[in-house]
Order: sequence, then structure tokens, then C-alpha cells
Amino acid sequence: MMAVHKNIVRPIGYCADTQCQAMKYNGKLVLGEVRERLICLEYVSNGTLEGHIGKYGEVDWNQRYQILKGICQGLRYLHDEVHVFHGDIKPSNILIGDNLVPKIYDFGLSRSFEGQTSCIAENIRGTLGYIAPETFDGILSFKADIYSLGVVVTELLTGSRGYADIDDVRKLFNPHLDQSVAIDLFLLN
Repeated sequence: MMAVHKNIVRPIGYCADTQCQAMKYNGKLVLGEVRERLICLEYVSNGTLEGHIGKYGEVDWNQRYQILKGICQGLRYLHDEVHVFHGDIKPSNILIGDNLVPKIYDFGLSRSFEGQTSCIAENIRGTLGYIAPETFDGILSFKADIYSLGVVVTELLTGSRGYADIDDVRKLFNPHLDQSVAIDLFLLN
């Protein structure tokens, strides 16, 4: 089902191309497929929410409220109407359109939860600092998107990231991280 809502970025088109190419694999010539896909999205004029955080003089409290309300309406639509878990709610995945209308996009980690409210995942994906703690146990649910939304709300209201100190991030997430998973926490800075 295609999501159509004023707070969800609208897809305009999609194309896919598959070409066969001869290539060497383990010293043998094999025929392989090269697939390319392209999704064309509507143009959203004012960049991402990340670019608006911390600009107190430019975004007043009423505008912040309207932005947050729009994000909440978009998430409610995704969860209640089309049963989609986004999986990576963060300021850089929220575009700001005309009149500061927020539009959720980047559905690369999303999943359809048709008929269910959660699922178990083997691969943990998302952005540290925005991932709900239960996600590290492999539990994906709409609640994890709401947790991420809470981090976004805090950032928009305070004008700064919730985890400024790398040691705070380590203390919070180290008990949940598998030692075999290599995550460079310094990417958070």
C-alpha cells in the first residue's frame, strides 16, 4: 500500500534496470546481474529538520509545535493506517517543506507490520542515539519509533543532541551491544 499523507514524502516514480554482465568469480567466468533502482521523490524545499535545530531566532515555539504535531500525525498515519514501522526516525530523515510542514522520508529500514504490532529482528539497524533500548534485544515495534520521536522532540526543544558526551552513549548502550558487532561510537560526534 502506498502511503499518501501530507507529512510523508510523496514518491513520484520508480524505475529499475537489470543488466547481465560477464565477470570473473573464483577464477571462472560467470554471468551476473547488475541491478540498479531509482526512486524519485517530491521536491521538499527547506532541507532537513536537522538543519533547523538550534536556530532559535528562525524557528519560534509555535513553529516548533507545528513541526512536532506534523511529525506525530505522519507517524500516526504510518502506524495506524498503513501499518509501517519506520525504524530510523531522526532529524535528518524529516524534510521541511513550505510553511515548515514536516515530511517523514527515508524508508530504507522500514517494515510492514500488517496484522501485528511488533516483530523479532536478527539484524539491528538504525542510528545510535535514536534507537530504542529494546531494539538491541531484537524487538521491533511501533513503540521504538515513538522512542526515536521523543529524542527528536528533545532535540528540537533544546536545540542540541541528547547525547553530547560519548561516554554517556557508551554507558547506556554497552550492556546491549554484542561484542562481535563493530560500531564506531565516535561517528556520533
